Amino acid sequence: MTSRTTTRTRVTAASALLASSLLLVPLAGTAAAHPARVSPAVSAPGAAGFDATALERALAEVPDGDVSAALIRVGGRGSWSGSAGARDLRTGAPALPHARFRAGSTTKVVTAAVVLQLVAEKRVALDAPVSRYLPDLLPPSFTEPPTVRHLLTYTSGLHPGASLGSTTEEMYAHRFETLTPEEVVAASVARGPAHDPGDQQVYGNIHYTVLGMLIEKVTRDSYEHQAAVRVFRPLGMRHTGFPGGPDPRIHGPHNRAYTDIDGRTTDVTEWNMSDRFAAGDMISTTADLERLVFGLFGGKVVPRPLLDQMLTVPDIDGATYGMALERFVIGGREIWGKTGSRPGYHTVLGATRDLSRTVVYSVNAKSAREDGFPLVQRFALPAFDS
Repeated sequence: MTSRTTTRTRVTAASALLASSLLLVPLAGTAAAHPARVSPAVSAPGAAGFDATALERALAEVPDGDVSAALIRVGGRGSWSGSAGARDLRTGAPALPHARFRAGSTTKVVTAAVVLQLVAEKRVALDAPVSRYLPDLLPPSFTEPPTVRHLLTYTSGLHPGASLGSTTEEMYAHRFETLTPEEVVAASVARGPAHDPGDQQVYGNIHYTVLGMLIEKVTRDSYEHQAAVRVFRPLGMRHTGFPGGPDPRIHGPHNRAYTDIDGRTTDVTEWNMSDRFAAGDMISTTADLERLVFGLFGGKVVPRPLLDQMLTVPDIDGATYGMALERFVIGGREIWGKTGSRPGYHTVLGATRDLSRTVVYSVNAKSAREDGFPLVQRFALPAFDS
């Protein structure tokens, strides 16, 4: 496993200087609205099974009091893409349609894929206890260790781990500090099990933080490199990766992100997200996430028998997730999708199993970490309206 600092530390003085220059201004009057950039292959309502007019209307409203930029890609039977908003509220420059962004918990899809590749290689067994691969992970209070399958399906029974705050305001004060995955997990397992493995499905980052550690232990390599060589490079995801430890920057072209801190619109683009690790530290683009969707559902990432298991919801009351992905039924169609949210960034990827319809979006929104359904309803659901 790659070595990591085991205490919370401040990054360089340059990052501290960066912190002092973050924007703290009212939103009103800071940027002119920019017309949506739309590249439709089909544009009539209902054409090819989606409502392009509704998506164009959603983009035409950006920027507004919440969303400063939006990027959308629809694929499958008919394709469409569009972008709108501001790259930077200080300058009013138009949003970059191919911008990189913090993809949040869509990272979990990549983590699940890497684990399932290791299963296919017989280096990991789905129903083996995690203690087989991480023997020092669990204290004696875990009389029934969760299995790899339990971790993948959010049914491990682990408590949430350590964090740098429960609200955006609390986290903002610590945005340049480092909390290692080992510290996150240690705080979780010290509390003992929350419930018996397999009894409940409780979504959370902790399951995938442990899976990232498992990947590193089994491969004797960094999680980030394994994700690159097993998923990103084979699929041509050339603009996807991880920041590099505690680096708070998004390298390459990107749109600025904002949220409200103490009642003021605040630039939150620079942020050390390394504590999210294999659960949410990925940076990507909408085009690259679309490649991930087509590669995964097309059987190019995970062997189809394991993909079938990935897209199976456990027989538990209230369960909606398979492995990483959540199952929805929209207009009578089964959709598998994943959201990702970090301060200022909201991401969605979704698809039908047969890839007749896919959607990926990145929205820079102050409400990104709140209930994401209004954003999904506005920028994603029209892709499945026929």
